Amino acid sequence: MTDTTAGAAQKKGASMRTVVAASSAGTAFEWYDFFIFGSLAQVISKTFFTGLSDTAGYVAALALFGVGFAFRPLGALVFGKIGDQAGRKGAFLATVLLMGGATFAIALLPTFQQAGIIAPILLIILRCVQGFALGGEYGGAAIYVAEHSPPGQRGRATSWVQSSASLGLFAALMVILATRWALGALVGPEAFDAWGWRIPFAVSIGLLAVSVWMRLKLSESPTFAKMKEEGAASKAPYAEAFGQWKNLKLVLLAFFAVMSAQGAVWYTTFFYIQTFMEKFLKVSPGLINGLMMGGAAVSAVLYVVFGALSDRIGRKPVMLGGMVLALAFYFPGFHLLERAANPALAEASARSPVTVTADPKDCALQFDPIGKAAFVSSCDIAKSTLANAGISYANHAGPAGSQAIVQVGETRIVSKSAKGLPAQEAKAVKAAGEAQIRAALAKAGYPTKADPARMNLWGVFGVLLVFVIGATALYGPLAAALVELFPTRVRYTALSLPYHIGTGWIGGFVPFSAFAIVAAVGDIYAGLWYPVIFTLISVLVTAFLLPETKDRTLD
Repeated sequence: MTDTTAGAAQKKGASMRTVVAASSAGTAFEWYDFFIFGSLAQVISKTFFTGLSDTAGYVAALALFGVGFAFRPLGALVFGKIGDQAGRKGAFLATVLLMGGATFAIALLPTFQQAGIIAPILLIILRCVQGFALGGEYGGAAIYVAEHSPPGQRGRATSWVQSSASLGLFAALMVILATRWALGALVGPEAFDAWGWRIPFAVSIGLLAVSVWMRLKLSESPTFAKMKEEGAASKAPYAEAFGQWKNLKLVLLAFFAVMSAQGAVWYTTFFYIQTFMEKFLKVSPGLINGLMMGGAAVSAVLYVVFGALSDRIGRKPVMLGGMVLALAFYFPGFHLLERAANPALAEASARSPVTVTADPKDCALQFDPIGKAAFVSSCDIAKSTLANAGISYANHAGPAGSQAIVQVGETRIVSKSAKGLPAQEAKAVKAAGEAQIRAALAKAGYPTKADPARMNLWGVFGVLLVFVIGATALYGPLAAALVELFPTRVRYTALSLPYHIGTGWIGGFVPFSAFAIVAAVGDIYAGLWYPVIFTLISVLVTAFLLPETKDRTLD
């Protein structure tokens, strides 16, 4: 060992706490920036997509949440190359500046009513910048901590980076909840939807200053410094990471073995559950925020527990256990969630099931991201009303040319078509049909919102905790496993791409895809097939192909 390397190793031991704290704090801030958008999807849909129907606006907001994730692989490639050639520290210092600036700018955006189509366009651009920045953040922080960690402690050390996601989510939910409460007490609850939603975005400027200050105190990772000193840094990270089969197969293995499940499990646990409870179970946003804060607080501890456990028994069994738990609990868990959060809905669904009998050619998909579909056919009026109400229904094919019939228990409603009618008349026909269906739902006992007096909060939280255990068991050891899987020369580039395709494209689109599936087919549980399929792929690939990595050297 050279004097330089020995000095780096000594510094590594002395500064480990600072390394972990600075890396985790910066990552937590970037997750905070990203998560406040997902948690405010309902408000954002009303602010930037005025004029769309409730369902279309909500789907558009969820899709925009996913757009930020879609740009993460691009950021992974750009910052991955910088990190593998110039160094880990500079790459993830740049990412935190980009993320913070874009988030603060969202707080200053005009609404659709103020600026028209310019408002959502600007929002889309800033979401793309956020996704681009976050694409370079995770790989840099995870690698930086792992390359400083002593052998046998990488799982525990990098798990703090993993827990930063929950800390970011917790902070986002806490700021949103506090802002809602303060504005409700001082001005009125409508103030948050009108302008108070900007406050959580604006708060990010203070967090940005703290994150930058902490990261400026860091030095380069000893593993990279040693490689740079020896002249062994990669001159073509893309060609080496993706053009050589020995490295490309590791990229593919990382994606299919762990990242497919990571995207599905984590974002179902911490985001789609929010969508499901708010849109379908009619639980109040404030209560959902409180429950998710509790889940995020517990998860922050469990990441470290499972990361440390992986140092003892291996990464593979811990991560595989988390995947299997989530896979087995998706459908039972969400059914339990309905019975605990909104028992009146579960009772009404069992007592008075809803069916729609219609000519299949008369029916369109029940979501409209750009708000251009009219939904004025007999079938469309019936199904859009049920979709907007968050009600499950069964589909039956009717005779060709027949009008749709909605059966709510013993009540039968014929949905009249508004096709070919003048705009005002069509609007009146549609409104009358919606009113009839909603009246039948109310008569059958379908609640318009969850009753807090009947809600089993501990039951809801218990269901959430099962998913949290699955998500943290998978995610806690993940950073160490990915860092150990790839060689130092292309580690930043090769690790970041599959990670951000998994979390960005699979995970980021969980809320959008699952909700769109539900709106299309009418079953509030149908959206769960999206995470089920991706989790199952990872369970099989991990079980049979993923090697154990915990004892590997990082040099």
